[in-house]
Amino acid sequence: MGNMNLEQMTHEYYDVLKELGNIGAGNATTALAQLLNCKVDMKVPQVRLMNFQEVGAMMGGEEQVMAGIFLSVEGDISGSMMFLLEKGAAAHLVSKLMGVEADADHFSEMEISALKEIGNIISGSYLNSLSAMTNLKIYPTVPDLCIDMAGAILSVPAIQFGIIGDKILLIQTQFTDEYELDGYFILLPDLESYEKILISLGLSV
Repeated sequence: MGNMNLEQMTHEYYDVLKELGNIGAGNATTALAQLLNCKVDMKVPQVRLMNFQEVGAMMGGEEQVMAGIFLSVEGDISGSMMFLLEKGAAAHLVSKLMGVEADADHFSEMEISALKEIGNIISGSYLNSLSAMTNLKIYPTVPDLCIDMAGAILSVPAIQFGIIGDKILLIQTQFTDEYELDGYFILLPDLESYEKILISLGLSV
């Protein structure tokens, strides 16, 4: 393993990550529209390399209650990823999918299952985009769902990610049907996997 770390990420690699953000978010929008059977628009995603402590603030503060879908990544690369959205937005998506009025404060087991499926499909769209760009085999595990304050949800990957450094790759996407919602996609490959991604894209490590 070389001496690569996120602090030294090249502009070229960052451009590739932005492209991944665009393609992944586009695919996620298409998947969401098919799932909800309605038109879904998307604003150009914001791709940022941020300090971990800045991420919670960007989501409206560490006390903002979010729905977080968390899953591990296996195959040619390993690591984990998260998709987070604000609790009210999560209730809106569940309501659209199930045709019932979901209560953001009391999701039923069936609604939680639906939310996991939504997270699974959106996350899968990003991972498929990464797989297509890199020709690497990437498999997501069964997702876990957590509804909690942003700070608490982010503390899980923060502990894992602390081994590499305090920077995080965040892709923020705004989806709109008649309701505007922000989705946050966080990819956390281990350091060896970052190198594999770089090499597969033809970039030097």
